Amino acid sequence: EEKRSFEDRLQEVQEIISRIEEGKLSLEDSVRQFEEGMKTLSGLDEELKEMNRRLTVLQDGKEQEMTGPGDQA
Repeated sequence: EEKRSFEDRLQEVQEIISRIEEGKLSLEDSVRQFEEGMKTLSGLDEELKEMNRRLTVLQDGKEQEMTGPGDQA
């Protein structure tokens, strides 16, 4: 199975929210959709945290490159 993009998964969560808010789902289906949405959101949150870590490493490396080894920042 091909990994879906961050944007596609976020869109899926937005669609789940809309379906639940419409109020046309049974309670069981609403709970199932909620669980699926929360699982997807958790994965998106972890992906955002990882991207933030990567950006921080890149930024820190760039700052060290600009100050040079041994220079005081």
